[in-house]
Amino acid sequence: MLPSVLQPNATDHVPVLAEEVRRLLDVQPGETVVDATFGAGGHASLLAGDLRGSGKYVAVDRDPNVKPYFESFRRRAAVQTRFLSGDFADVFERLADNGVGADAIVFDLGVSSMQLDRPERGFSYAADAPLDMRMDPSADLSARDLVNEASERELAEIFRSFGEERYARQIARAISRQRRKQPFERTGELVDAIKGAIPAPARFGEGHPARRVFQALRIAVNDELGALEAALPAALEMLRPGGRIAVISFHSLEDRIVKRFFRREERGCTCPPDFPVCVCGREPSLRLLTRKAVRPTAQETATNPRASSARLRAAART
Repeated sequence: MLPSVLQPNATDHVPVLAEEVRRLLDVQPGETVVDATFGAGGHASLLAGDLRGSGKYVAVDRDPNVKPYFESFRRRAAVQTRFLSGDFADVFERLADNGVGADAIVFDLGVSSMQLDRPERGFSYAADAPLDMRMDPSADLSARDLVNEASERELAEIFRSFGEERYARQIARAISRQRRKQPFERTGELVDAIKGAIPAPARFGEGHPARRVFQALRIAVNDELGALEAALPAALEMLRPGGRIAVISFHSLEDRIVKRFFRREERGCTCPPDFPVCVCGREPSLRLLTRKAVRPTAQETATNPRASSARLRAAART
């Protein structure tokens, strides 16, 4: 029985693009699977089943609250399992340095349903809660720190770059003005400031008016883009010949990082385009399994609206 604060919600175990991930990773008995973002174990349950009782499943997550989910998964799994706590970039670099090999690696980026649906974590704009947003609750920087201490210019850049927020400057100015009177402590206070900073028609447009700002703060607080850029080369180093890697992203910046990395490693040669012949000698290290990002079907988005922005890319080690 999971502790009451970690009782799974209905959406906790709904993995996005599950069948597409299974098909592209093509996990076989005896292989080693590394799950970079274990979460509530949605993909783990399916991929571990494909090992058919022979192999190893390594779960990684920076959120210590997922451990009860892992224990539940471990008891059901008929294969060897291991949980590694920490940011996947740091964990992957350690594994690669220690010569650990993998046959299949999966990343399911962004915030999990388990985190979103628990207001006390501060990820959601839909409920008033402490302004936190740390995937690792022991991390130094929280959303509260960022909102109250970053300069107005820094906040505007975060909202613009990570959230693609049209009214980034106006929102940053409103936050700066408000915090001079009283620091922000709760998500509801931030939502009110955002609503008050944007034109009235924009408050009733597509989606919640605070959605982009909350996304941007979460990405900045957890250094999600920096972690992804560091983890991909380490993941490639871990992959055995023929090994497969699949990455699900929910933000255009994440998808761009994955797309560029895959294509660069598929190309191999780093010589300038005007060179008549290759002189660098660099061979391709990946073969693309998806030429374009795979998107959820209409049926999947109808049953799981959080899947609507998902993009899946996959490649195999040459």
